[in-house]
Amino acid sequence: MDYTIENEYLKATVTTYGAQLKSVVRKCDGVEHMWRADPDVWGYHAPILFPFTGKVKDDVIEVEGKTYPAPKHGFARLMEYTLIQQEPDKLVFGITQTPQTLAQFPYAFRLRSTFRLEGDCVVHTLLVGNEDEKPMPFGIGFHPAFAVPFDDQHTFRDYELRFDRMESPLCINCMPNGLVTGEVYYLGSNIQSIPVDEHLFDNDSHCMVNLSSRTLGLFEKDSGRGVVCTIEGFPYTLIWSKPGAPQFICIEPWFSIPSAEKGSHKWEEKPAAAVLAPGKHWHRTLRMQFVR
Repeated sequence: MDYTIENEYLKATVTTYGAQLKSVVRKCDGVEHMWRADPDVWGYHAPILFPFTGKVKDDVIEVEGKTYPAPKHGFARLMEYTLIQQEPDKLVFGITQTPQTLAQFPYAFRLRSTFRLEGDCVVHTLLVGNEDEKPMPFGIGFHPAFAVPFDDQHTFRDYELRFDRMESPLCINCMPNGLVTGEVYYLGSNIQSIPVDEHLFDNDSHCMVNLSSRTLGLFEKDSGRGVVCTIEGFPYTLIWSKPGAPQFICIEPWFSIPSAEKGSHKWEEKPAAAVLAPGKHWHRTLRMQFVR
């Protein structure tokens, strides 16, 4: 089911399937900024990655000596969320453990996904609570996909990813199997922008670490229109699209990364966003500004 909020600048729609931001339309020009989730290309709008991001080794985790199946990016993106609160400019959705999640992740938890409109911004907050009697390690990440081009007067080549300061983006190598190899590479040296072209994602995503920028935006070069994500405070920021001519660009602030290629299956040994004590919670926010 879909729910819509709006203010004088934006109209945003969230679907209960995965609590995904399905649509953001800027009212001044009617541009749809979210990817349409074409299943023949990539069937998501903006999935929530929980309880881990990316792949885990051999697609399994081990907790207290027992092995559990662990599909890529976790299960939260595949669940129906319950609407908890609805206001004209705010929506709150949530999930908790089910028999199906416990078969993959043996913890009692709660996950809240809150969307608010603030001027020309969509503010998305994720809250994780440990409802179990034991410490709960977890990973989490945002994965919004922004449609390109913004109109039929442009092509994907008219866009660039732009930092708010000079960067030499250092990236963690996860090729060829989606697992951390221990190798790194630079996406560029002393750059402030990354041109969008048909070869940018030939080798899948780029996982950037230790960025000094506060924001990373997708901009239309001739007009200045763009979508700007606040990445300050996130240890990892990924960019991704399908190989070839991009129809969307994902800007993905993460708090955890895939498993190490030579790492352990033990869940407590996997780098996590946090390890929550029983009864404790954790929250972080992604701010997306739709600028003109």
